[in-house]
Amino acid sequence: MTYTTSIKEEIAHTSFSPIESICELAAFIRYDAKISKKKIELTIENGAVARRIYKLLKISFNINAKIIYRTQRKFRTRNIYILEITQNVDSILEKLNIIKEGKKTLPEEYFLASKEEKVAFLKGLFLSSGSINDPKNSGYHLEFVVNIKRDAEYITKLLSEFSIIAKILKRGNHYMIYIKSAEMISDLLKLFGAINSLFYFEDIRIYRDHKNMVNRLNNCEIANQEKIIKTGLKQISEIQYLKDNNLLDLLDERTKEIIEYRQKYPEVSYQELAEIITSETSKPIGKSGINHYFIKIKKLIQNHQLKNNK
Repeated sequence: MTYTTSIKEEIAHTSFSPIESICELAAFIRYDAKISKKKIELTIENGAVARRIYKLLKISFNINAKIIYRTQRKFRTRNIYILEITQNVDSILEKLNIIKEGKKTLPEEYFLASKEEKVAFLKGLFLSSGSINDPKNSGYHLEFVVNIKRDAEYITKLLSEFSIIAKILKRGNHYMIYIKSAEMISDLLKLFGAINSLFYFEDIRIYRDHKNMVNRLNNCEIANQEKIIKTGLKQISEIQYLKDNNLLDLLDERTKEIIEYRQKYPEVSYQELAEIITSETSKPIGKSGINHYFIKIKKLIQNHQLKNNK
């Protein structure tokens, strides 16, 4: 079972009010049905979703949709449920605000007033054309697919009312509304009432965030260590320059002592070197003190080089 399938099955078992059932059906039939003058046909792959739509139709319109069950074996074996509605087709489409005076309505004509109506509409949309990547196997990605750009724009606007920012991408003859933010996907699952799916998503999200943080810290530590070693090697080179040019005698005893310890510990940081010197000589020195002495050494070398270049 895919992650999307498990979410849809969980949504299919959530409760609903009479007005919510109408809004959910409105989205599901608008975006997933083949509609003719005498028939509404719905092709559904998920058994739990098929049962929910059948139940919503029964409660909302007191009709028994005809159910055709098929097994499809193309590429992979899967069950297909076909719901056929032949009773009161015109009145159903009008009550769902899909057809008005013989013409298909625009999405903004739904007049979804309450939060519950809007969430129910989005539920129906997800059950009909939504999918979410399993966060364990790939990046965070939720999408809906519709055929008309105006529908995509309406859905994007509807999502924004819940502070969920979605983008639209044209894909062939369809329009994909997609969300990449893990936090916003989590918020939408919460709105749908898919609590188990939400907990799974959050567990994976926490694990991935922790893993990414550890990787960043490791990378940072490696970069810092490389910088420390590079600095130490450069200072060893400067010390060698002092020796080669008989400049050590120009330095005071404390600076010579710092040089001696740097030669013994070329791979340690200023802080570590300061702690070693303080411990072994009983003469306190800090990180900034170490830096001060090497600035002094660098200036001596620069002055010597300037004199030689004149």
